[in-house]
Amino acid sequence: MALALLCAALAAAAAAFISRAAGGGRPRKRAAVRGGQAPPRRTARQRSFVAAVGVSLMLAAAAAAHSAAGSGQRFDGPLAEAITAGRSVVAVVEVAGSPRAVTGPGGAAERWSVPVVTLEVSTGGVRIRTRAPLVVMGGRDWGSVVPGQTLRAAGTLRPAEPGRTEAGNLAASTAPARSTAGPVLQATARELRSRFVSAASFLEPDARGLLPGMVTGDTSALDEGLGNAMKAVGMTHLTAVSGANCSLVLGALLVLCRWFRLARAPAAAVALAGLALFVVLVGPDASVLRAALMGAIAVASLAGGRSGRGLSFLCLAVMGLLLSDPALGTSFGFLLSVLATLGIILLGRRIIDWIPVVVPRWLAASVAVPLSAQLLCGPVIVLLQPQFATYALLANVAASPLVAPVTLLGTAAVPLVALLPWAATALIAIAGVFGSGVAATARFAAQLPGSALPWPEGVPGLLSMMLLSVLTFAVVWAATRPRNLLRRIQEAHRLAEALIQLLETRIHRLRHVHSLKRGRGRGRGRGHGHGGPVCGGKYTGSNS
Repeated sequence: MALALLCAALAAAAAAFISRAAGGGRPRKRAAVRGGQAPPRRTARQRSFVAAVGVSLMLAAAAAAHSAAGSGQRFDGPLAEAITAGRSVVAVVEVAGSPRAVTGPGGAAERWSVPVVTLEVSTGGVRIRTRAPLVVMGGRDWGSVVPGQTLRAAGTLRPAEPGRTEAGNLAASTAPARSTAGPVLQATARELRSRFVSAASFLEPDARGLLPGMVTGDTSALDEGLGNAMKAVGMTHLTAVSGANCSLVLGALLVLCRWFRLARAPAAAVALAGLALFVVLVGPDASVLRAALMGAIAVASLAGGRSGRGLSFLCLAVMGLLLSDPALGTSFGFLLSVLATLGIILLGRRIIDWIPVVVPRWLAASVAVPLSAQLLCGPVIVLLQPQFATYALLANVAASPLVAPVTLLGTAAVPLVALLPWAATALIAIAGVFGSGVAATARFAAQLPGSALPWPEGVPGLLSMMLLSVLTFAVVWAATRPRNLLRRIQEAHRLAEALIQLLETRIHRLRHVHSLKRGRGRGRGRGHGHGGPVCGGKYTGSNS
């Protein structure tokens, strides 16, 4: 009920703002009372601001309505009662995402976590037809399912952990019975991922586990020690496919289109098609979806002749994803992905411009990009992991030249695994060399003294990291712009001198006024002390 009222209030406010913006530019029919002149129209900037507020409220109302519907499925109805009671069910579900391995103490994948959407749930002779998100926890057979498949399984329903977005969990007691084979593209992508892992098995252990994760998102073979080392030095974003990989693939496709001299519209179509296939290959994770949608909007703007609006593209991507799935708003991974992109857009270009021209631009970018992302992501990271990665910037800067060859060569090798295995092996071998460099960088940085320092937890840790980010940004500006720093110090010195002089002048005036008041008071006291009134400076006493 509360969400319904909130949706109605947001919709009404949005309608009011939009109608006000639409009517703001119309000419007035009546003249104003004063002077017989018509009141001035709103400026274009004012109307744009009012319209933006109205659209934002409308989008917020749509997201609230979506959340209200999802909340009703989770807390009300027969499925919610079955989850609360922990009943045994037979469910027909549709796979909504790629399976993820839940590793045991030895590092082996003992169980698999699969996000699904219910189609039909049978329990106690009652058949429930509803679409609600669940997470299935099953054995090894569940690791081979692909998104889009319709499966039948038996198990026990359990409530979801606090803070989770799914309606509940299903502890599967049987292997999945396939009702449909699933989309051909998804099945092909799963087969290619499996073949790529097998094709990379000849590499040394670190590259063997890291390369599939950086290329296809498969981290099942990643060594636990390497994973801990990358976590300690702030390189966990490299252990799986992220938005950076998506951007690299999109950029490579656009370069190839330019090399073949394709026109703007065909080049955009080819780039978008390749990006869509890459997303299908690696799976629709939050960061990949954000980067893919942002890249699609950017390509569309390039096809229309409008570029250089990264912040607008990011806002459109975030709004589109949140409207399609408001649960992403509770995902720390999605938040970190958006913050990293926002930092690169807002701070990255400025830091690159601050670095002296004598420094090569590629080197300046390799420092500015991880630094700008770290400045905005740091306060959120300490909430998840209350420690300070001392060498995070240095490790990411050292590894950044190695990420692009791993991503591009590895991605090119994926389709060749089935078409030309010998060519795929050659590309995998070269990409493995760069992957070994990334792993060696992480292990070396993790072994340095003080690589992971303790940090306060909760709100104090968040605020202190925000302060550290601001100070770091100021230090970078001061170090790269010493002349500007000296000029600002001189300006601050002159301002301080002016303020001190003004303060001294005010104090002197106050003392002067106070001394005058005291002098007048003493003069009046001496006049009354002679025994007779004084008028006009003359004595007026009697002559008796």
